[in-house]
Amino acid sequence: MRILFLATDAHGGFGGISQYNRDVLQVLVEWEWVEEVVVLPRVIEHEFHAPEKLAYLEAAAHGIPAYLAACLKAAVSSKSFDLIYCAHLNLVPFARLVAGLTGKPIVLAIYGIEAWTPPRRRLVAWLARGLNVPTISISRITADRYRHWSGVDTAQVCIVPNAIHAEDYGLGSRPQYLVDRYGLRGRRVIMTMGRMPDAERQKGFDEVLESMPSLLEQNPDLAYVLVGDGPDRVRLEQKAQGLGLGDAVVFAGRISEIEKADHYRLADAYVMPSSGEGFGFVVLEALACGLPVVASRTDGTYEAVRDGLLGKVVDPADRRGLLNSITAVLNEPKQVHPGLDFFSFDNFGKRVRSILSQAAGTPT
Repeated sequence: MRILFLATDAHGGFGGISQYNRDVLQVLVEWEWVEEVVVLPRVIEHEFHAPEKLAYLEAAAHGIPAYLAACLKAAVSSKSFDLIYCAHLNLVPFARLVAGLTGKPIVLAIYGIEAWTPPRRRLVAWLARGLNVPTISISRITADRYRHWSGVDTAQVCIVPNAIHAEDYGLGSRPQYLVDRYGLRGRRVIMTMGRMPDAERQKGFDEVLESMPSLLEQNPDLAYVLVGDGPDRVRLEQKAQGLGLGDAVVFAGRISEIEKADHYRLADAYVMPSSGEGFGFVVLEALACGLPVVASRTDGTYEAVRDGLLGKVVDPADRRGLLNSITAVLNEPKQVHPGLDFFSFDNFGKRVRSILSQAAGTPT
């Protein structure tokens, strides 16, 4: 089987969607029925080494005309594809173009708020409505909201939550080099990790910052570490100053993948009262490092903690509830819950192979 993989980014990218795509691609290269996967990325942010059986057409990552040209080139290639994997809703026009030229089936992947309401791009919204193809949704909430506006048959949408590579995480001692870097000696730490875009202020940073004055009254040694970067960081820093939080708040900025697990181990609890997460992969990472977690009951992070089995859940608008939940998890021990195995890479692979084999008519 040969697969054409249309992606925003994967290898060479950052963030949750990029990681999800890399996991799907890993499943594909390890699957004996797959001969080759040709990847067309819209964005490449850093250098990378592609695994065997992956062929990246990097020329596609130079704007929409270049991406369109790469799609047309792939469609008329002498090597035919058996399946088109469309790894983002915004790429549906390209997927439908290639499908129309080749007659090959499409599998669509959706993640979060990009699929919760009709896209602003009218062409994307028009082509997605009634697109009854096998659709992989990262969570139930995303699947439900997508079906509501798209009219897609319920039977076509399957839930495939993120995978966690447990071997990359695990319990560990607090890294002294990070304690020294951020000046956290003698401090207990709560953490939130995520991008800080201007348009979407839904990670829960604001809610935790606003809770810090009350938390510090009860826990004077507490510090809040915000990991991530983006245009909204300046506003958040000003907000922390306005709340008089001083050195009780640390902005760590963007960190390398190499240091990610150590940053989780720096914390005593992970707190993410978000309102717009399609799933919340960072919650799985924190859980895999043994952190007690506070997640949201109003978005996909609720599913990341398995509806409350793996962590506490709170309505982000409930300030008293958030305060009480953070106080409670600060008193919980670190441990990796056995229920996290639900999100193992092995289970992820089984789910992906089942959907793609049915779409392409090949064995699992």
